[in-house]
Amino acid sequence: MTIRSAALVISPSRAEAIAAAKELAPLLYSAGFSLYTISDVSIEGIKKVAPADLPDIEIAVVLGGDGTILRAAEITLKRNVPLLGINMGHVGFMAEVNRPTIAAIAESIIAKSYVSEDRMILRFAVERAGKEIGTGWALNEVTVERDGTTMVELFVEIDNRPLSHWGCDGLICSTPTGSTAYAFSAGGPVLWPEVDALVLLPISAHALFSRPMVVSPKSEIVVTIESSDALLSADALRKIPLHAGDRVLITRDDQTIKLSHVSKTLFTDRLVAKFKLPVEGWRGE
Repeated sequence: MTIRSAALVISPSRAEAIAAAKELAPLLYSAGFSLYTISDVSIEGIKKVAPADLPDIEIAVVLGGDGTILRAAEITLKRNVPLLGINMGHVGFMAEVNRPTIAAIAESIIAKSYVSEDRMILRFAVERAGKEIGTGWALNEVTVERDGTTMVELFVEIDNRPLSHWGCDGLICSTPTGSTAYAFSAGGPVLWPEVDALVLLPISAHALFSRPMVVSPKSEIVVTIESSDALLSADALRKIPLHAGDRVLITRDDQTIKLSHVSKTLFTDRLVAKFKLPVEGWRGE
C-alpha cells in the first residue's frame, strides 16, 4: 500500500480543534496516511515536527480559524500543495462556512474530492541604500506602518510614476483574499476572490486624497520611507524594521496558494454568514 502523508495544523488554544484532530487522525491513519503537525500539541498518531523538518505531504489540513490558515500557508506555498481549512471558531473567509462532519472531512481527503481554488499572493522586496536587504510574500496583505507614537511619512509610486505623499498611520496593500481582513477594517472595498486586482489604501492619512484604490495586478507599487522609522508586516507574521530612505517594492507573485474546501461555497454566502446580512424574504430558488 502506498503511504500518503498529510500535515494537520491545529489551533492549540481551541479545545474543539484538538478534539477534532483526535477524531480525524485515526480515520486518516487507517487509510494509510502518515500524519504530521507543526503545532504545539501532542496527539496520538500525529508526529510533531519543526516546519523545516516537515517531509513531503499531499495536503495540509487546518483545524482553526483564518489566523491558523495564514500560518499554515507558509508550509503549503513551499510545497505547492492544497490547504484545506476547517473552521473551528468564528465564521471566517478562508475556512469552511458550515463545518462538515469529521467523517466527511476524512472522506474528502482520502478521495481527494475537495475543491481547490488558486489565491493570489503578494511578493515584496526591501531596498536600503540601493541593496536588497529582505524579501517575502503575503496571502492577505503587506503593510508599512508607523513604528512608534508619531505618524509615518510615506511617498508612493505606481508603475514608476509618483502617486502621492502621505503623513499617515500606515499603508495597506492587499490581495482580494486580504480585502476582507485588515484592509476591510481600514475602510477598503470587498473584492470577490476571483477579481484580478490589488487594493491600496492609506491608514488615517492627513491628506485631501486618501481614498482606497483598486490597482492592476500587473502594477509595481513602490513605497519610500521618508520619516525616521517604520515597520513592514506581511500577514502580521513576517516583519522587517524600516528606516528613512528604505524602499518597499510590492508586486503580484507568480505563485498562488491552493485554498481548498470540502464543498464549494459561493463568496456571497460567506459574506452573509460572516456579517449576518439581512436576506430574509429573498424569493430566489
